[in-house]
Amino acid sequence: MSALLETAGILNVPDAELPAGDLETGWIEHLTTAICSANGLAELNVPPRGGILGTWFMEGDLGFIYGPRGLGKSWLAMLMSRRCGEGGCMADWTVHKPRRVLYVDGEMALDSIRERDTALAAAPTDGIFYLQHEALFHLTGKVLNLTSPVVQNALLEKCKKDEIEILFLDNLSCLFTGVRENDADAWEQVLPWLLNLRRNRIAVVFVAHAGRNGFMRGTSRREDAAFWIINLAEARDVGEIQTGARFVTRFVKNRNATEADCPPLEWHFEKSAGEPHARVSWKKVSTNDLFRQWIEDGLTSATEIAEEMGISKGQVSKLAKKAILAGWLKKNGKYYELTGQA
Repeated sequence: MSALLETAGILNVPDAELPAGDLETGWIEHLTTAICSANGLAELNVPPRGGILGTWFMEGDLGFIYGPRGLGKSWLAMLMSRRCGEGGCMADWTVHKPRRVLYVDGEMALDSIRERDTALAAAPTDGIFYLQHEALFHLTGKVLNLTSPVVQNALLEKCKKDEIEILFLDNLSCLFTGVRENDADAWEQVLPWLLNLRRNRIAVVFVAHAGRNGFMRGTSRREDAAFWIINLAEARDVGEIQTGARFVTRFVKNRNATEADCPPLEWHFEKSAGEPHARVSWKKVSTNDLFRQWIEDGLTSATEIAEEMGISKGQVSKLAKKAILAGWLKKNGKYYELTGQA
């Protein structure tokens, strides 16, 4: 891992350090090369982005997985990293081909990472790698902070050298110390690096925390460049004792695929003491069913339901209109009530 920091000196020369004449002439040539007519756009010689997982995860994507603390975000992210590295399927989504994956952990204990990697392994692979904060400090004495441009550049160069295709960052608050969460301008310390990763066709998946309002914590500017965002919400109690991580996932942003391709799913990760492997199960859940569950559990306002489901009040209103037409919901002022009809 010390090699990660040895690449820190590989930096591009800023344009501002070039002579004015060279800068102007050079950029005129670059623009002349890249500008094409509308008729020539379709024939522009840039390789198309390939698929990674299903129809929704593509090369160079920026994606987010977020939810409350302790719900199972890292379980889901590590399952995705294992399946993308091994090949096969995750839920109904097919991995197009095995990819080289780097999972960067800034929070968990090393023993926990080892245990979960073993628990989720489905096939042997030499394409999954880990950069773990405890291991880095133990081996080099360095603290992993991706706010630093030097470390960002080092990690980019390491990914290019090792032909990494997917970079998992778990989690945003631990790995980017010093970036003010609610300051949109502070995200400029990270965004250029993310765009550079995208230009090199390296997909990035962030694990992030939800705020008290149920939405992803921090500035919404982070979401602008994202291709997809997955929200984790608590699975409602169905009257049986549950063990392990159990939650519902829902896409709250998806540029690459339709809702039909990416329905809400309920996941259950269960690992018994003494067993090396975890049992992972999933089932489809309709958005309308999730909406009804929250009504049945006592939430009556659009604000409350929006916070719990991680959607907007406008989306709640659309769900409510369908339910009212179906006959099982009515509205009393600002509040929703069940009618007693099935």
